[in-house]
Amino acid sequence: MAVDDLTMTYSAILQDKDNKKIVRVSFERNRNGIKEVAEAVLPLCSVVRQNGYSDEEITVLEEYMKNNLDDIMGKAKIISNPLKWL
Repeated sequence: MAVDDLTMTYSAILQDKDNKKIVRVSFERNRNGIKEVAEAVLPLCSVVRQNGYSDEEITVLEEYMKNNLDDIMGKAKIISNPLKWL
């Protein structure tokens, strides 16, 4: 599995129930007409819910998030502040 074959989306910076800053990340793909999704939370870089992904694929996704954590968090920070869009 190549991460490039997936669609990745991410949220703005949110607060979890413990008031910690998090970003929700979603990886999606279509396989044989079936939508498969893996949902993760940063900065933990942990997949919390998924359907259709193997254990090896989950490991690849988690490593990808760890290796790109600063970039993803930076992009989430930008969309968290609509004034930066102007």
